[in-house]
Amino acid sequence: MSGLRYLDNVVTLQLDAAKCTGCGMCATVCPHAVLALEDRRARIVRRDACIECGACARNCPVAALSVKAGVGCASAIIHGWLTGSEPSCDCQGSC
Repeated sequence: MSGLRYLDNVVTLQLDAAKCTGCGMCATVCPHAVLALEDRRARIVRRDACIECGACARNCPVAALSVKAGVGCASAIIHGWLTGSEPSCDCQGSC
């Protein structure tokens, strides 16, 4: 799965590196290897591979990560695929 990417520059994933304790849970639970530990701290290494599932943020014991799971253009595209409808993320074509 390491070659898969989502849409460029639309991911809501944020990391507050100052809060990170280096437990590595985020890297463990991420299904697309978006995060890695470097120098005992989490680092976003593949931002555009993030599918905004929220697993990293839900499993971070110090709330160093945040993501608006299931929002934006990527979610709209998946919804369109699943329902056979036209994707709409309400961005009026600005994506």
